[in-house]
Formats: sequence, C-alpha cells, structure tokens
Amino acid sequence: MLTKIYNFIGNFFRKTRTIDNEPLNKVSLIVLILIDIFIVVNVFSGLADISRWHISPTEAYPCHREWKGYKDRSASDKDYRIISDNVTQRISKLRNFEKDYQKRTENRLGEVSDVCLNYARLKDKLRNPENKEIATSIRLKSQNLRKLEQANRKIRSEYDSTLLEKIAGQPTTNSINSTPAEKAKQEITQNNRQIAENKEEIADFKQQLLAKAESQEFLAFLNNQEQYNLIDEQLDKASYWHPSKQLGFQLLFLLPLIAIAAIIHRYAQREGYGLVSLISWHLLVIFCIPLILKIFQFLQVGFVFAKIFEFLAAIFLNLLFLVYYFYILLIPLAGFGIIKLFQRIVFNPKVQAAKRIQKSRCVKCAKKIKQIDSHCPHCGEYQYRECSNCHEYTYKFLPHCNQCGHPQEL
Repeated sequence: MLTKIYNFIGNFFRKTRTIDNEPLNKVSLIVLILIDIFIVVNVFSGLADISRWHISPTEAYPCHREWKGYKDRSASDKDYRIISDNVTQRISKLRNFEKDYQKRTENRLGEVSDVCLNYARLKDKLRNPENKEIATSIRLKSQNLRKLEQANRKIRSEYDSTLLEKIAGQPTTNSINSTPAEKAKQEITQNNRQIAENKEEIADFKQQLLAKAESQEFLAFLNNQEQYNLIDEQLDKASYWHPSKQLGFQLLFLLPLIAIAAIIHRYAQREGYGLVSLISWHLLVIFCIPLILKIFQFLQVGFVFAKIFEFLAAIFLNLLFLVYYFYILLIPLAGFGIIKLFQRIVFNPKVQAAKRIQKSRCVKCAKKIKQIDSHCPHCGEYQYRECSNCHEYTYKFLPHCNQCGHPQEL
C-alpha cells in the first residue's frame, strides 16, 4: 500500500513538472506557476459568484431579524421604538424598503418572502411627511431635555462648593463657580419646570405617532403570531437546504471544467502532445482542488451531516469534542474508499489494458511503444506474461492467451 502511495505521489509530481519525461526549465516553470495562480484566482472568484446566484435565506427573509428583535425585546416602549426607528433616518436612509427587498433578487434565483414584502410595505407607509415631522419634534424636544438635565447636574455639582465659599466669607467675585448659591435653587426650579413640560410634550407626540392608522396597522402585523411562525419555519427550512444548493451550483461550475480538462489531457497523452498534456494536467489539478475543498466544507455544514452532528451530540450528551473524533475517523475512511474506487475501477491498468494494447501503447503508462518492445521505454513495465496452459508469452491483463485462447488468471 505504501509503495502504491509513493508511486502515485511520484507520478503526480513527475507529470506536474515534465514534458515528455523531460524536466521543465526554470523560465517555463515560472510561467506555468503564474498561469496556475491566475487560474486559481479566477476559479475561486467564479465559485464565489455562482454561490451568490441563489439568494441566501437572510436575503429571502430580510424582515425576520428585525421582527425577532421586536418580539424578544422586553422594554415597555418597544412599540414606540420600532415605529420611531422606521420613521426616522437614524436607522436607514432607504426611501423604499419594498423596492430594496425586491432589488436583491434581480438577475438571481429565488424570491423574497411575501410576508416580508408585506412587512416592507407597512414600513414604507410609516415614512410619510407627517410622521417624520412628529419624529423630528420628538428628537428636538429630547435634545432640549438632555441639555436641561445636564445644566441641573452641573448646578448641583457646583452648589456644595458655593455654600462653602459663602460660609468662609469669600467674595462672590473670587468664586470659581458660575452660579451663585442664592440663584442655584431658582435655576434648578425653572429647569425642572421646563423638563416637565418637555416630557409632557414628548409623551404627547409619542402618543400621536402610535395612534396613527399606519402605526396601528404595522403593530398589528408585528403581533400576528401566525405570520411570524410562518416565516420562522420557512427560514429554518431555507437555511437547512442552502448549503446543498450552494454545493450544487458550485458543482455546476466545476464539473464541466474538470471534464474538459480531463478529455484534453487524455487526448494529448494519446497523441503525444507533451505541452498540451502538461497544461491540461495542471488545469485538472487546479479544478479538482476547490472541488475537494467545497465537498469537505459541505460535509461540515451540509444538511446530512448537520443531522448526523445533532444525533451524535445527543448521544454524547453535548460533549461536542467527541463528535469530532467521528469526523476524524470518517473522512479518512471515505477518502480511502474513493482512492480504492479510482485505483481498482477508473484508472485500473487491467481495465484499460485492452484499449492500450490495440493502440500499441504501454499497458501501464499508456505511452506509445513499438510492438516489438517487451519493456516500455518510458516506465520500464514488462508487457507480457507466461500462459498457464501453453507457456507461451501473451499480453498482460487480458482475459485470454493470444496463442492458445486459454483463460488467464487476472
């Protein structure tokens, strides 16, 4: 087994840096590396682009996050907060939420949830001039309220030191404080009166905003548990299948490239086009690398392994590090099975021997040889074996002797 692995690795690197069994010169090798880098960058860019072809679950259900935040919020003023956030420019400068949601699907597969589109329409209704004017009034009143409260805090902080100065008999002209003690109480009282007025006006404006028909309609929609449960369930389902869809699109991008590179490589080897064979081999390797990476990535987040992960987590009582033992064991076993499959079926010399012998090629490396050659001049493989019946020499790996026709043990 170790010998096969060693030969495979040696073959791989030999094919990567030789043309017709001759090593590449340094300049050619540098050019080839630059080509490889360019191809790799474009392959991964293409994969990233095709992965975004189908809209993601968060793009298909863009209202879910905000809606969930509203439902999870326990503050008493959460109704006003969500109305205010959608009316003012503080959260978003978008003019139309519905158009923004729909724009995400342009030239892409998938649709935005109808529930979220209705949600966006109701949000857009909130953003009318009258509501914006009310929200602006609340903002200005709140700013003034904060200034008054800040002024009171400053006066109170200076009051104690002003009293000490007065007790000590220090003239007011030498005081370090801006407000004399006798005026501090008067200013605080006046500020408190203005603070109370501002709070009353703010509360009145908030009630006006919440009482608007469009606000009531939006809040009623937010509190529709049936609608929320619907998009919550649909989002879970979309998130469950999204990794599989992404892998499908990535395979759609990679498999034609791999097939074309493999066909060109086999043709170039058969016809003896060394440079074409070398470049196509590099392309084949480059196209297979992201394929392997994406498959392993899918195994980590794909829906099948997600269920296996949940099952194992339940068995191991959420000791998740034990689950990774399963991955560490499973992946090498899967890789071993794939290697065996390709070694014994796809690239097995015994399977390919008949075609190679008919075309006067080596039974092992498939290089062109003469019929009189008993050994391959390229890899050194002996081409014949002794027949168990007539003891004449016959071709390796063929089911019958070419001298007496007796079946051979393969």
